[in-house]
Amino acid sequence: MAAARARKPKAAQEAGLAVLDLAALEALRAQVEASSRQGAPLRWNADPDDVHRAVVRLVLTLVEFVRQLLERQAIRRMEAGTLTSAETEDIGRALMALESTIADLTQQFGLTPADLNLELGPLGRML
Repeated sequence: MAAARARKPKAAQEAGLAVLDLAALEALRAQVEASSRQGAPLRWNADPDDVHRAVVRLVLTLVEFVRQLLERQAIRRMEAGTLTSAETEDIGRALMALESTIADLTQQFGLTPADLNLELGPLGRML
């Protein structure tokens, strides 16, 4: 068991994850497992009268979540010095364009940035 734990940080570092990230992921996994044991399924409850808006809200929430993950990864790579100046500029422009697109679509569908922060029950807020 101790050998398996010793390999996890090394594997995480090789995959570009910080050990702190691995601990956070393990804590999240434990919370999800505890929630499922309590019989509280996580589900998305869309309002039947407003399905289009609910779907857009869900999709934009997931896209924003992925954007934030990509941004954090880009920062880690910049700090580690694994990106060239051109790559840093390209990633920065792409992330800004994605953020702008999310903001435009949010406004177009009458949502606010706070609307994208879904409540995940026992896990808390998504963003």
